[in-house]
Amino acid sequence: MSARRPRWALAMGLYLLGIFMGAIDTGIVTPARTIISDDLGVSEQLGIWMITIYTLSYAAAIPVLGKLADRLGRKPVYLFAIALFGVGSLLCGLAQDVGSFGMLIAARAIQAIGGGGILPIATAEIGTEVPEERRGLALGLVGAVFGIANLLGASAGSLILDIAGSHDWQWIFYVNVPIAALIVIAGWALLPNHRETTVAPLDLIGTALLVAMIMSLLYGLTNIDFFDLAASLTSIDVYPYLLAFVVLLPLFVLAERRAADPVLNLGYFTQAPIALTLAASFLSGFILMGVVFVPQLAENALQLPSGSGGYLVIILGLASGVGAPLSGRLTDQFGPKLVLAVGASISALAAVGVIAWVIPSPGYPSVIVTLILIGLGLGFVIGSPLNYLMLRLTPAKQSNSALGTLSLVRSIGTTLAPVIMVGFLAHAGGLVQDRLTAQLPSTIKAPELPYAATLQATFDTWKADDRFAEALKGVEFPDLSGKTTIAVNTDGGGTLPDELVTLLKNADVTTIVADTKTVAKHMFDERTPSVIADIQGGVETGIDQLGTVDGKLKKTRTKMTKTIDEMAEGLDSMRTGLAKLDKTVASMGKGIDGMTTGIAGQTKGIDGMTKAIAGMTKGIAGQTKGVNGMTKAIKGIDQGIAGVSKPLAGIDAGIAGLTSAITGQQQALAKLEAAGDPALQPQIDALKASIAANEAKLAELQEQRKPLAAELASLKQQRSTLVTKRAALVKARATLTAQRDATVAKRAKLSAARAKLVAERAKLIKARDGVLQARTKLAAERAELADARKQLVQARADIDDARIDVAETVRELTVLDKAVPGAFDQALTDYLAQIDALAPELKQTFQSTLNEGFRDLYLLDGAACLLLLGLLPLIKLPADAP
Repeated sequence: MSARRPRWALAMGLYLLGIFMGAIDTGIVTPARTIISDDLGVSEQLGIWMITIYTLSYAAAIPVLGKLADRLGRKPVYLFAIALFGVGSLLCGLAQDVGSFGMLIAARAIQAIGGGGILPIATAEIGTEVPEERRGLALGLVGAVFGIANLLGASAGSLILDIAGSHDWQWIFYVNVPIAALIVIAGWALLPNHRETTVAPLDLIGTALLVAMIMSLLYGLTNIDFFDLAASLTSIDVYPYLLAFVVLLPLFVLAERRAADPVLNLGYFTQAPIALTLAASFLSGFILMGVVFVPQLAENALQLPSGSGGYLVIILGLASGVGAPLSGRLTDQFGPKLVLAVGASISALAAVGVIAWVIPSPGYPSVIVTLILIGLGLGFVIGSPLNYLMLRLTPAKQSNSALGTLSLVRSIGTTLAPVIMVGFLAHAGGLVQDRLTAQLPSTIKAPELPYAATLQATFDTWKADDRFAEALKGVEFPDLSGKTTIAVNTDGGGTLPDELVTLLKNADVTTIVADTKTVAKHMFDERTPSVIADIQGGVETGIDQLGTVDGKLKKTRTKMTKTIDEMAEGLDSMRTGLAKLDKTVASMGKGIDGMTTGIAGQTKGIDGMTKAIAGMTKGIAGQTKGVNGMTKAIKGIDQGIAGVSKPLAGIDAGIAGLTSAITGQQQALAKLEAAGDPALQPQIDALKASIAANEAKLAELQEQRKPLAAELASLKQQRSTLVTKRAALVKARATLTAQRDATVAKRAKLSAARAKLVAERAKLIKARDGVLQARTKLAAERAELADARKQLVQARADIDDARIDVAETVRELTVLDKAVPGAFDQALTDYLAQIDALAPELKQTFQSTLNEGFRDLYLLDGAACLLLLGLLPLIKLPADAP
């Protein structure tokens, strides 16, 4: 016996090392679970599959590898399982380099298939080869190693992450490769090989149906929202898979009844003590999976960074290391039911501690005490009692099958638990986002932009100015006050990219402030480019429009300059017209003077005729004198003709002057109308009125000219008559009486002609007065035109000033345009500073909200403990069992 013990001790050491390696890999992943999910871009609910796929594949592999071990021997199958586990670990590490979550899941399944052959084969080998009186202790060691490794794995994971770096998580898998190689090499030389003499065929159909059933159930449960159960059950991601489970269940039962060696012995479920023991095993697996979330619970409670919570699981592992072997010893003395009851009670108390102490009063005291209770309780629950119970309730020849079924059922529990539990944390993670958003400032206010207020005032002033309203018609200054305030919405809601929504959901209490700032910066970067573009686009549009305004002002100035030049030409023309009118007035004055002289001549003629009559009366001498007087009268008539001709020439000159003046005015009018400027309309109307008045006076002068022309013709006729009469007087000198009478008549006519000439002279004087009035009016109109030109010159100067203002405004707009990006950069800095100031409140909100998920999770864990306690009294052991 002494020679056998060292060899057996080495073999048992290799089995326990294999159990340790397989068990540690479940725990070693837990502190890195959220980091791996983030790095590979998957949600928390999908990320939990890196654990559930392991437990599922593990459960499916147990019966297959167990049967192979019976057929081929435990040694080769055990070493094959170890090698497969090592290969899967290597592939898991390589999945990071590839960046594939699918490869990681496949590699975890390979790991689990290998792991499925480690624990049951090692447990069966130890359980059947160790003497019965030492079996409880030996199985207790198995449970202790399994439990400690499972629990210490989280601490090992945190240590590896700290050494290699939190995002070099591949090393938590690579660590298994040298251990697996060591076991394979040493085991090939040291392990004994036991096999069954008769082995039933493998139940491949049953195994496949069982895996399909569990996969369907798992996927359906993964997509169930337990907080909206009714709605989620109708989802096509849920009910088809749950229905598939229901459909596959009777097929599985049928396959197992027909199998020579079923993967799951349904006969166990017809025996109440064994069925209840299997139910207890399922619940123990369910309770065990609460450990998966312990690192995250500790990190949230103590505000530790992701990946470091695994260190605190050392406390849990140490407590489990005490509880597991102690449970083995106590099982040998007091029986498994009492030990299980103690373990379930301690585990329930631990769940109460999480809910009633850790969550409301987070801190090292509450966390450490609660972790001790969790570890101690699991040491009792996961240790030897259940294995002992199963071996006591089944024949020795069924030990492999019994323990394999026990492990399979427990693995189903460990597979389903995380899928359900993670839903509570995922729901809390969704609440975190909304609650944090409610605490964040909802707007970002950019600093006031330079010149913004003065530019708006400038535009308003210009548009109210009648001189510039037309040029600025349609020009709108951009509203800067509304655009410098940006609404920030960080609630996801379809506006955040999936990676940022995942970032918030997977944040921890130490990163939530930085992650919130990352999301806020994303929202700022998403919103502000369009706002900046709007502002800068509006400003640039304003600059372009002002360029158009400047162009309009320049064009208007050009037109004004042209009009001013044309008005200057009009003034020159009107000055020429005034000069012509002055010349006409002078000419008419000369005509009046001529007519005055003619009247004087006529008066002398009359006097001569009187003398002639007197002479005729006195005698022939008097007739001679009369002839001479008539001759003088003829000369007077000639002078009268000359007098009438002169005013007639003056009137003709006045008519020519008025005609020239009207022509100059019409040319000036044509140029003003061609300018098309509304501001010149008064001058245009005045010129039109002046032209109409001059045309009226021209018509009046033309009417005045007609009688003078007629009078001139009459005088000429008179002269001819007088000449004839003079000849007649000479001829009829003999008939002096007749001649005297004729002379008297002629004298009367001459007096009438003189009176008529006097009247014509009066008319000419009046015509001259009309020309003088026309000149006065033309002079006034010229003065008005000069004043209008002066005003237009001032308006052109105002336009020059406006163009200078436009250039300055464009400069200010350019300065504002360049200042926009810097203003929004400062706005972001100020906003992130506000978030920093809110850091304590944000952390508290994150911590308390996530604690709601842990509360529901450990309520479920506590309910499983209470259910286990309720099952224990129902398990009836054989009479000889304690």
